[in-house]
Amino acid sequence: MEVAVLGAGNGGCAVAFDWAQHGHNVRLFATAEYPGEVAAIAERGEIVSTGELSGAAPISYAGHDAGRTVSGANLIMVVGPAYATEGFALAAAQHLTPEQAIVVCPTSCLGSFAFRRAAGLSHDDDRYLVGETSTLPYAVRMSGPATIHVFAKLRAGLWVAATPRSGTDRLRTMLGEVYPGIGAAGSVLTTTLQNGNPVIHPAVTLSNAALIERTGGDFNFYEDGITPAVGRLMQAVDSERMAIAAALGRRSRRTPPSE
Repeated sequence: MEVAVLGAGNGGCAVAFDWAQHGHNVRLFATAEYPGEVAAIAERGEIVSTGELSGAAPISYAGHDAGRTVSGANLIMVVGPAYATEGFALAAAQHLTPEQAIVVCPTSCLGSFAFRRAAGLSHDDDRYLVGETSTLPYAVRMSGPATIHVFAKLRAGLWVAATPRSGTDRLRTMLGEVYPGIGAAGSVLTTTLQNGNPVIHPAVTLSNAALIERTGGDFNFYEDGITPAVGRLMQAVDSERMAIAAALGRRSRRTPPSE
């Protein structure tokens, strides 16, 4: 399968590596503001991984040409923070074709809707299948040029939903080869509300504002930034998330707090 990955950060490189290691032809795109990683990957022609996923996987293209990355792809994985989704959609928009499947991985704020809006795709245009996953399937960090370290890959607890909803099973089948434990969510409201990033990251960041200023961010976010008090704040925020899900009639699992 031809796979395009939009986003060459920690998550994007992990997605690109994993799909390439599974035998798919992978192309990787980054916006011009982030030239470092794709340049190293283009020079090597591969991504190297250590940790739970290990080895080297070939990347057929790495660069800033969205057309070259997206054109002819069967699956387009949009991998980055929530604020990057619209930029990737704008870059890819003119190269999209109806037979392609697009997955925002992960969603945080209805990423599938954000992608559709920015790409000029009407929400009732069922020719285009745009979905989202509930979380990034990896705990991963770049560890060097064209090199990642994968601390863990999810084997369960990963969900996908599509717009239109009728396409969810197709996306689950497509993603299932690389993510065999993936489940089908009832709607994109479920995947968005299940995402733990809005519960965890703002609580830890705001609680550590002074530490961030003193260290310039040079500390371990989870190991140093989470204490029992921060964990209790995360629990409180998560309770609000669960209440919103219940009010909307959506099933949602509690985000495990760290204490």
